[in-house]
Amino acid sequence: MSTSATSTAPSVAPMPSVSPRDLAPGVIGMALVGSSVTVSRSLVGAPLFASQAVRYAAAALILVALARVAGVPLLRPRGREWLWLAGIAGTGLVLFNVAVVRGVAHAEPAVIAVAVASVPILLGLVGPLLEGGRPSRRVLLAAPVVVAGAVLVEGTGRTDAAGVGWAALALACEAGFTLLAVPVLGRHGAWGVSVHAVWLGAVMLAGLAVFTERPVSGAASGAASGPAAFAAGLGSLTAGQWAAVGYLAVLVTAVAFLLWYRTVAAVGSGRAGLLTGVAPLAAAGAGMLGGGAAPGPAVWLGLAVVIAGLGLGLRGGDARA
Repeated sequence: MSTSATSTAPSVAPMPSVSPRDLAPGVIGMALVGSSVTVSRSLVGAPLFASQAVRYAAAALILVALARVAGVPLLRPRGREWLWLAGIAGTGLVLFNVAVVRGVAHAEPAVIAVAVASVPILLGLVGPLLEGGRPSRRVLLAAPVVVAGAVLVEGTGRTDAAGVGWAALALACEAGFTLLAVPVLGRHGAWGVSVHAVWLGAVMLAGLAVFTERPVSGAASGAASGPAAFAAGLGSLTAGQWAAVGYLAVLVTAVAFLLWYRTVAAVGSGRAGLLTGVAPLAAAGAGMLGGGAAPGPAVWLGLAVVIAGLGLGLRGGDARA
């Protein structure tokens, strides 16, 4: 008795085009993140950890209040979910801020910006694997195009070896902010991931502020670190700096995080990663609206290249198993 085995090839289907409704939240979220560059300049002289702790604590309260109004249940993390959420907070919120601040001491801001703008390549490679699929050829082709456009917008700058290291850390943290959310988005959704990551980040930053940070100006600048120094640091903030913290808490954190994770859940981290190319464009536009010089030819060329990359990566037709 003999049997004949027939091997069948795995079914291959084209990747469908994504809906503009799914992309719009991510685009708006990245535009808000890009606008934070101009706003954050007013916090250069502020205590870093203390001001960021207040920012994320306020954002957490806002998100919880909005979730209750919207009737969205917030689930308690369990088991390994705590590790994923703490990873988001530790990398995307805490270490990222440290890398940027320490990095600009060794490199021009454009170097850090270009490193962060390279995140679509990492997300396009690693994101689909975490989601149980495989990288899309179309996204992998589009990601370098988006990165090239972002480099044209941001420009390049001088750096040393330490600056390169801090830039690489900033890139890894920016990727971790999205990739570490993939395993928990299914159960917690955009609301839950945003809330838990933000309040965990606030706790971490408050601890760093209390134990390591001293006031940077004023009569209390010689005080030792601790709760008193933490309070003194917040008391040294000017009205303009408090306004910047409020903007970052409401729009760049509470709103932008929620919008970003909605798009990641809807279209996947690989495709969503392409939208990070919107951030440098928004930063350039915000700088111009803030009184900066009009964009030069390289910026306009970069804008066109980013749009071309987005068009290449977000339309359908890419066959994948």
